[in-house]
Amino acid sequence: MRTYVVTGSASGLGAATAELLRVRGHKVIGVELRNAEVNADLSTGAGRAAAVAETLAAGEGGIDAVITAEGVSAPKAFTVSVNFFGVTAFLEGLLPALTSSAAPRVAVVSSMASLQANSEALVEALMAGDETEALRIGAELEAQGPRAGYLNYPSSKRAISRWVRRECITGPWAGAGIPLNAVAPGTVITNMTREMLATDEGRKLADDNVPMPLNYHSEAVVIARMLAWLASEENTHVTGQTIYIDGGADATLRGDDIWSR
Repeated sequence: MRTYVVTGSASGLGAATAELLRVRGHKVIGVELRNAEVNADLSTGAGRAAAVAETLAAGEGGIDAVITAEGVSAPKAFTVSVNFFGVTAFLEGLLPALTSSAAPRVAVVSSMASLQANSEALVEALMAGDETEALRIGAELEAQGPRAGYLNYPSSKRAISRWVRRECITGPWAGAGIPLNAVAPGTVITNMTREMLATDEGRKLADDNVPMPLNYHSEAVVIARMLAWLASEENTHVTGQTIYIDGGADATLRGDDIWSR
C-alpha cells in the first residue's frame, strides 16, 4: 500500500483519481476546500502553508506520491493563484517528505488549454514565480471582460506544463529520483461540463476547440488511470512530459510535425 496525496479530491478528476486509488487498496489523503482529509485553500500563501502542514500530519511523515487535480477556469485573476502557485508551492512544500519514499512520484493536471492562445507576459511572470506581478497582469485581463479574462486559464496551464518540464531534470526532482509529469485532458464528462455538453450548441463549442476523433469525450476515470500510473512505482523513467489524453485533439490541432523550429 502506498500513500497518495490528491488535491481537488472532492469533485471531477480529483474525486475520480482518489476513488480509483482507494479501490486499488492505497491510502489517499484528499486536499480540498471542504469535505476532505485536509481542508485548505490553495489560492493563498497562508492556505498553502496550512495545507502542507496538515498533509504532512495526515501522512504521519510518509508520502509516496502527490497528484494535483485542483483547478479553476474562471476568467478571473485568482485562477493563476490556484492553478499555478497552488500547485507549485504545495509540491515544493511536500518535496522533503517525498524524498523519504522508496518510490516518490508526482503528477499534475494541466489541460489542452495549454495549447491555446495565452498572455505571454502572464506566463513569464508565472515562470518567474512572481505572484504579485502575475495577479496584476491577470487583473488587467479580467477588467477587460470575460474574453480577455479567460486568458488567465490557458496561461496558467501553459505555465504549469513549462514548470514541469523545467523542474523535472533538476537536482531536487531528478536528483531525488522523482518522476514529475503532467496530463492534459481533452473534453471530460464531469459535473462541471455535463450542462454544456447536454446541448448541441455546447457540444459544438467544445468540439470546435477540442476535436476528439478517437472515442469522443472521456469519462473522468480515463484521466485518473493515467495519473495513477504516472504516480505508481511502475513509472521509473517518464518525466517532464505533458501527456495529452485527448482522443486525438492535439494531433488534429497541431498536425504531424511538432519538431520543426
